[in-house]
Amino acid sequence: MSARNTTSPDAESIAAGARAARSGGGLPPVHLWNPPFCGDLDMRIARDGTWFYLGTPIGRAGLVRLFSTILKKEGEDYFLVTPVEKVGITVEDAPFVAVDFTVEDAGGKPALTFETNVGDIVTAGADAPIRVERDARTGEPSPYVLVRTNLEALIDRKSFYRLVDIGERSEVDGVTWFGVRSGGVFFPIIPADELPD
Repeated sequence: MSARNTTSPDAESIAAGARAARSGGGLPPVHLWNPPFCGDLDMRIARDGTWFYLGTPIGRAGLVRLFSTILKKEGEDYFLVTPVEKVGITVEDAPFVAVDFTVEDAGGKPALTFETNVGDIVTAGADAPIRVERDARTGEPSPYVLVRTNLEALIDRKSFYRLVDIGERSEVDGVTWFGVRSGGVFFPIIPADELPD
């Protein structure tokens, strides 16, 4: 969240707007909504996927799920949007956490289907890529999968270790990488020559 003032809209008004905008149980069409910016809300999504409002964790899973359906990213900023309101929130890393995945056979090719902490289900592939960033100082990997339009989930540690267990080597642009396949796409994790013996 950029350096803007926290505003008066509260979580209840945003939740009411989100409930009113829901249609048929699917995700609201937030990509079509461009209401005026109302300011920043004291809401934060921690790196572990916990949602906070006014410094307190939001304990109601249904409310977190509702808020997650009206999340939108523009540039590097995150917003909760309804047809009539748009408020900025803080996201420490990715807005979602991939907490588990399954491996299925899709026509003789593996398909990795992830579930997020807010109930989204996404199968990695060309439209939902997996990417890994490495900390420049420590070299620690941070793996992500795209869940919705420019909204990613951080793949949790246990799931990442499981991905490593099913990884393979493949050449990408003349370099051999260790990575995983899903939906007919190879997703590099680390150059193979950097793997420990």
